[in-house]
Amino acid sequence: MDYIIFIILAYILGSIPSALLVGKIGFNIDIREHGSGNLGATNAFRILGVKAGIIVTLADILKGTLATLLPLLAGFFYDVEVSRLIVGIFAVVGHTYPIFAKFKGGKAVATSGGIILGLNPILFLLILLTFFVTLYITKYVSLTSMVTGLISTIIAFLFKDYFLCALIFVLTIFIIIRHRENIKRIINKQEPKITWL
Repeated sequence: MDYIIFIILAYILGSIPSALLVGKIGFNIDIREHGSGNLGATNAFRILGVKAGIIVTLADILKGTLATLLPLLAGFFYDVEVSRLIVGIFAVVGHTYPIFAKFKGGKAVATSGGIILGLNPILFLLILLTFFVTLYITKYVSLTSMVTGLISTIIAFLFKDYFLCALIFVLTIFIIIRHRENIKRIINKQEPKITWL
């Protein structure tokens, strides 16, 4: 029963469409009608600007983090025996297939990072460093997201956190699948590069 409750809460939390809310409230723009049409941080940066993109990114990360912390918070009131990692995964599911946005969401990068932040902050900081170094070199957010996922799998393995390593690997495969159109554009040299870093 605990799993059902936390999974539902994590999914609802993940379903909050940060990019859509920031676009409509701050700019009177439905971000789904612009750029890639994606409800993710990258499209928010591209359409709404750097400040809005940062807000969306932080909100999407926070969704994953809060989902992993829900069992800990509930533990103050009663004994909870659920895997925080499994609960966190459903925030990613919610972000990718949000009930509040017709099941068309983002590509799960920031929210996946939020799960890691909630489970292992040191690992998250290493992954964040990897992301920005790779982004500085490639200027492709999509490519950076995929490369960071692969490197993060190796880092988690070196931490000897094998369960988390397996999760990151699965999330990375999922992220790569979600970026298959980006991969085609990169190959054809049609993928937009960032200009702010």
